Parts: sequence; C-alpha cells; structure tokens
Amino acid sequence: MRADWIKTRQTRYTAYAAVYIVIVVAALVMANYLANRYNKSFDSTANKQFSLSDQTVKIVKNLKQDVTVSYFDRQSNFSGAGGAKDLLDRYSAISTKLHVNYIDPVRKPEVAKAAGIRTTGVIIVETAGRRQEAKGLTEEDVTGAVIRAVKGNERNVCVVQGTGEHNLTDSEGSGFSIVKELLERNNYKTQALNLLQKPEIAKECTVLLVGGPKLDYVEPVVTAIKAYVEGGGRALFALDPPLQLRGEATGENQLLASQLSAWGITPDKDLVVDLNPVNRLFGFSAAVVLITQYESQAIVRELKDEATAFPLSRSLDAKNVGKSTVEKMFQTSQDSFGTPNLNSPSVNANDPKNKKGPLTLGAAGTYNNGQPGNNGRFVVVGSSSWLQNNILGSRNFGNRDLFLNTMNWLSSDEDLISIRPKEPEDRRLTLTVRQMRLLFYLSVIALPLIVVGSGLGVWWRRR
Repeated sequence: MRADWIKTRQTRYTAYAAVYIVIVVAALVMANYLANRYNKSFDSTANKQFSLSDQTVKIVKNLKQDVTVSYFDRQSNFSGAGGAKDLLDRYSAISTKLHVNYIDPVRKPEVAKAAGIRTTGVIIVETAGRRQEAKGLTEEDVTGAVIRAVKGNERNVCVVQGTGEHNLTDSEGSGFSIVKELLERNNYKTQALNLLQKPEIAKECTVLLVGGPKLDYVEPVVTAIKAYVEGGGRALFALDPPLQLRGEATGENQLLASQLSAWGITPDKDLVVDLNPVNRLFGFSAAVVLITQYESQAIVRELKDEATAFPLSRSLDAKNVGKSTVEKMFQTSQDSFGTPNLNSPSVNANDPKNKKGPLTLGAAGTYNNGQPGNNGRFVVVGSSSWLQNNILGSRNFGNRDLFLNTMNWLSSDEDLISIRPKEPEDRRLTLTVRQMRLLFYLSVIALPLIVVGSGLGVWWRRR
C-alpha cells in the first residue's frame, strides 16, 4: 500500500515537472519569437541618432507588397554599430513586408554576378519586378530607393527657365542645385522648360516649378500656364517681391499675378519684415521671416516641430474664388508687417501704409475643372529664396521637408508627406588647450591621488 502511494506521488511529481518544463520551454520559445518578430528598442540619444525618421516609418509600415532589400558587402562589414546592417535591421523590424538579405560577393560570387554587382557596399531594392539602387548607405538614400521602387512610374518636374528664374545647375548660394538633387532622390526627374520659345506645357510634366522669375511673363506664357493648371496640371509658384534696388530689380509680373488672383491667391506688392527677436538668434535680419506655426493644410500638418526660413518675402491674400478652393499654409508673427517701400533698403516700421501682421506667406489651392481625380492644384509662396542652396543646405530649418511635402501634395502622393531623415548632427566636443590641460590634471593626477589618499586615511584609522 505504501509502495503504491509512493509510486503515485512520484508519478504526480514527474507529471508536474514535465508540465513545468513544457511551460518554461513554451514561454522561452514565445519570448524569443516575439522578440524576433517585434524588435523594440529605445533611442536615448538627444538627436535620435539611432531612430528612423517619420517618413521612413510611414512608408515601410504602409507597404502593400513585399519589398526585398539586398546589401552586397564583405561579411566582415555586416556587423558593427552605425553600419548599414544596423540601419537595415531597423527597416526590417518595422514591417514583415520588407525583407533584408546580406550577401558577400566573395563568398557568393554567382549571386552578385546575377545581380550585376561589381563592387561592395551596394544596396539594391526590388519589388514587383522593379529594381532600384540606393545612391548611398544613408537612411535618406535607402528610403529614396524604396520610394522609387514602390511608386514605379517616375514624376517629371518641369522647371521654367529663360525669364530670370533660379537655375537647377547653379551650385552657388543663390542656385537651385539642391532642389534638383532632392527631387531626383525622391523619384522625380527634372527638365528645363523655356516657355518663351514654345508657350506650351506638355502633359508629361507632373509638376510645373516657377522659381523666382526676374522678368515679366508675356501673355502667351501666362495663357499656357492657365490652360495647364485648369486642365488638371499641378504647379508651384515661388514669387519674389518686386524690389527695385540698385543690385536687385524684379518685375511685377502683373499678368501672372492677375491669373493667380483669379484662382484665389493674390501676391501683394510689399516686402515682409518680421521684428520677432527669434530672428536674431540665427543672426538674421528682419527681412528673413522664420515660421514656426502652421495651419492644418496637408502639406504643413506634419511640420509642427520644424522652423522654416523665408528671406525677402511678399505677403499673399488667399480666399476661395469661383472654381478654386484655397487653404492658407503658414503666416508670419504678429510682430511682422508688409512695407510697400520697395525702392530702399531702409524700412520705416511706423509707416501708416504698412500692412500689419500676421501675414500669409504660403497658400495652396485646388481648381475644380469638373473632372474627378484630375483637378488642378497650385501652391503659391511669396518668396523663391527659401529654395536657394544656402537655405536648403542648412540643417537648422525644415525647408527641405516643406519643399518635398509640397511636391508630394502636388503630384497626389499624400502618403509620402512627412518629416524626412536628417543628417547626423555633429556633436563633437571642442576643447581649448587650457581646458585639455585642466582635464588631464583632474583625471590623470588629481582623481588617482584622491583615491590613494582615501585608502591611506582608512588604513591610518584602523592601525
């Protein structure tokens, strides 16, 4: 009887142990599965150096088809903090639709040869039979390749030239070469368009860019722009104030201004001056307007934490007119005003003719031509200088995001509107010779002496 009881108890304990082991193993398997499937990390760096941008997260999360990212490099280069693998692993952790392959061309030469890879450090993005090569190993390059592969069809930006507009090939501070670079990284092709030679805008132009003309547009040019937008075309107008200074003479462009007014956005003949002290923090004069607050329009909705800069701007009057629906995008502060004095660099803040702020600097509109899905869209900004290299090249402002969001909205790619990857912030500590000497004495001499002295003090008290 006792033997049976002992045997029953042993059987019960064995069953309990077996169940516990199964539970523990199952818990470990589930924990490992969840850790592998939902890779979560916390980035405590001040500049979020190890986090993907809002745009990347938005694009990868919304993938509808499988995307394969292949990284070709030596296996010894795969691992390491801050490397391409560290970056690509963050992509694959966002969505199960994105798959990353790491291929060593030396160990798998047949795979590299079949892919046409002749060098190392190359990232290829493939989906639905389309293939794109990342222009580099940064987040901006990889995300750009994903966008181009997913979107497939290329967009064409036709840039009006020949009337004093900024040039896309000009790499000087006032040039638009960074505009060209940003567009081509984000699935747009660019081409110059001289409307004086042929006042006609082809349907292949996804977006028309009018970037700061110095001369007046003649009637056939304005007629071509009108027909293009009202026929379902998309256009960005960046128009400077008609300054008449010794080194700066810009035409009033009355015909173009009248057409924009007919669509609900009227460029005023003024120069916006902002006395907000924030300008001084960046070393700007009052003629450079900083925008930190935005309306709810789709282009600027994501820019709530971004500051954008607009040198030499004019104000706009925006309202719904006829077939056009217009939305304001951003306004100046209450400390601003628009001066009608365009012939002198000196400004009188107490001039009764001044137009008091806040003033509208940017507005977007839709022209309802009765063709659903093919309505015209247009954006007007009272400055072209916000797109210059010396502004777009700065990490301090969100002008890049504003520009690309504008292009995405105009080309009906609203799903791409977001905050884009930023260049890594240089946070190196620069010390003077005196500071370096002080640091040496404190860390190499003073601290060890304190430790030794404390030890001697304890020994002396205990002897």
